[in-house]
Amino acid sequence: QVQLVESGGGLVHAGGSLRLSCAASGITFSTYAMSWYRQAPGKELELVATITSTDGVTNYADSVKGRFTISRDNAKNTVYLQMNSLKPEDTAVYYCYAVRVVLTWKYDYWGQGTQVTVSS
Repeated sequence: QVQLVESGGGLVHAGGSLRLSCAASGITFSTYAMSWYRQAPGKELELVATITSTDGVTNYADSVKGRFTISRDNAKNTVYLQMNSLKPEDTAVYYCYAVRVVLTWKYDYWGQGTQVTVSS
């Protein structure tokens, strides 16, 4: 059974920091690209950051560049999102996402989400 379990969310003042973690089980973690998405109330799901499986290349949404850092520890089957200089507009539920494509087959999984609230 595949599980992605996020943790680290909470309430923080603007300008503060949080570190989200997503622990994976039931998959060969090192073979999956990992991403963080977020969804704010009344808004669409937004891709925040991605890290590739093999070489750890990262990509970020423009809205978080320079403030957020995605990283992974394959030995711990965990992906992280370090969030600095948080803004009220970063308030959202943050979801962990794992994806692997093998030929024409796509294997993907979502975590349950963790709430991040940034107060002004």
